[in-house]
Amino acid sequence: MDFFFDPESIAVIGASADPSKVGYYILRNAVGGFKGKIYAVNPRYDSIMDVPCYPDVSSIPEPFEMALYFIPARFLPDTIRACAKKGVKGIIIESAGFAEVGDEGKQLQEESVQLAREHNIRLWGPNCMGLIDGYKRHVFSFLMSDQVWDLLKPGNASFIVQSGMLSAGFLLMMLERGGIGISKMCSIGNKCDVQETELLEYLIHDESTGVIGMYIESIVDPKGFMELARSTRKPIVLLKGGQSPAGAKAAASHTASMAGNHEILRHAFRQCGIIEVSDVNELMDFVRGFSKTQLLSHDAGTAIVSFSGAGGIITSDMLYKKGLPVAELTDESLKALEEVFPEWMAPSHPVDIWPAIEKFGYEKVYSRTIEILKNDPNVDSLIVHLFASRMKLEHIIDLVSMKDVHGKPVIAWITGNGEKLHTFKRELEDVGIPVFEEMTRGVDFLAAYKKFYFYQASRG
Repeated sequence: MDFFFDPESIAVIGASADPSKVGYYILRNAVGGFKGKIYAVNPRYDSIMDVPCYPDVSSIPEPFEMALYFIPARFLPDTIRACAKKGVKGIIIESAGFAEVGDEGKQLQEESVQLAREHNIRLWGPNCMGLIDGYKRHVFSFLMSDQVWDLLKPGNASFIVQSGMLSAGFLLMMLERGGIGISKMCSIGNKCDVQETELLEYLIHDESTGVIGMYIESIVDPKGFMELARSTRKPIVLLKGGQSPAGAKAAASHTASMAGNHEILRHAFRQCGIIEVSDVNELMDFVRGFSKTQLLSHDAGTAIVSFSGAGGIITSDMLYKKGLPVAELTDESLKALEEVFPEWMAPSHPVDIWPAIEKFGYEKVYSRTIEILKNDPNVDSLIVHLFASRMKLEHIIDLVSMKDVHGKPVIAWITGNGEKLHTFKRELEDVGIPVFEEMTRGVDFLAAYKKFYFYQASRG
C-alpha cells in the first residue's frame, strides 16, 4: 500500500484549470501538499498551476508511480494499459459510472480489475474520495474546500470510509468542529480491488494511527477482517451501513455492496472487540474520545462534578442506564471537600459545586475538587460540567494528569455560547480532554471505552 500513501511521483488524469470542475480541485489539492513530481493530463492545456500538462498518459516523458483518475469511466481500460507502460503501481479512481450504475458498469469494472491484475496494478475505488494523510499533507482527493490546509491537523485518528461524498462531508465536518487530528483518511467506494481488510491491516501496523474509525456497507473478507480486529489493541469504531432491508437495497445501488446479515455481523463485531456505533456523529465522537483516552487504571465508579444539582442527577441516571456505577467517595475525600464548601453545606456526591463557587470562585473550587477526586481510590473516571464563559484552562489543568498519569478517563461537557465556547472547547481538546456537546454522548463513550478496555484486559 505504500505507493498509494507515499508515492514518488503522480499523474492527475483529468486535471483542469476550470475552478468549476472536479479535476481542478484534485490537482490543486495534490499541488498543495505533495512534494514529489506531479504530471497533469488533459489535451486542452500545456500547463495548469505551473504543472506540466500532457494530452495523454503516453505523452508523459518519465515513469510515475501512482495516478489519480477523474475522467469518464469508459476510458479506464485504455488508461490502465497506458499506465502499465509507465511503471504505475496504483490508480485511485475517483470518478463514478462503474458497478454502482448497473450491469454495463459492472462489466466495465470487472474488465478493468482483470486488466489491472494482468499488469500488476492496484485499483483504489472507484466512486470514492481518495485518501488524505495528515502528517505528509497529502490530499489525493476531490475535496472542495479552501480551508482544508488550515483545518487539517496531524493526529492519531485514521478512517476507512466506503463512500465518496459522505467521507468528504464527514471529513470537513470533523475538521471544522476540531478536536480530532488525522493520520489517514481512506475513502474506498466500490472497492473493486483495494478493500477494507487490506487497509485495516495497513492501519493496524501504521505507527501514527492509534484509533481506527470505519463506515462500511459490506466486508469482502469477513474472516480476515475479524482476525485482524481480534489481533490488535487499537480501538476500531465501526458504523455499518445496510443493516435494514431498505438500507441493504440502497447500499447495492450506492457502491454495489452486498450488505449481509447484520445480526451475525453484530455478534462477530462484539466478539472481536469492535465498537459499533449507530450514526455518523457518534462515530466522530467516539473516535475523538478514543484518540484522547488511552489509560484506565482500575475498575471502580465514575465521579461527577457539576455546577447544577439537576445536572448531577441526570448524569447519574445516564450512568445507571449504561450499567456504570456512580463512585462512592471515601470519607477522606468528602472531608477534604469541606475546604472549598460553605459551612452550611456538607459535600456529597454527585459533587454540586455551585454554592462553593459562589464562596471561593472557580479556580480554587475546580482545581481542589479535581485534585481530591484524582486521588480517591473509589473513582476510576470523571464526568465534569464546565462554564465556557467564566472559566480558564488553568482552573482545570489537573484533568490532564488525572487521565494521563492516574489513568482515570475524563469526560467534559461545556455550556456556553459564541466564540468563548468554541475557544474553550478547542483549548481543552488541544491538551487531550474530550469534550462532548451532549452529556448522553459522553456517557455512551465512557461505557464503550470501559467495555473495550476490559475486553483487552481479559486477553492478557
